This record gives sequence, structure tokens and C-alpha cells, in this order.
Amino acid sequence: MAQKKHNRIKAVIAERDKSSLWLAEVLGVNKTTVSKWCTNEIQPRVDMLSRIAEALDVDIRELLVSTKP
Repeated sequence: MAQKKHNRIKAVIAERDKSSLWLAEVLGVNKTTVSKWCTNEIQPRVDMLSRIAEALDVDIRELLVSTKP
């Protein structure tokens, strides 16, 4: 069974021409944590999601997968 996608962090990092290592350094978190966010293995807390959006200069909603069709 495929893992459900909850966030678009990996896609937005690529759209912004950044790397997960860059994001980890900017946020002061382990690169493994960012990798797990990117693969939807774990989800960031809402406060961290806000920091991610700020670092990537996007609206927080761009980081989420819509639950409505």
C-alpha cells in the first residue's frame, strides 16, 4: 500500500531551487528529519511548518496536500 502524502515539502524545495540540506541548516534541524518530512514518513508540527514556509518564502498552504478534491 502506498504511503499517503500529507505535505508537499519536497516539491516546494525543488520549486524554490533549494536542497533539503539547505533547509535543515536554515531551520537548525537534522537533515534526516527534513528527509523524513520530504518522504512523508513523519509530519512537522504546525509551528515548524510555519518556519518552513517562511524559509521557503511561500504561503503555508503551499506545503500541504489538499484533503478536498
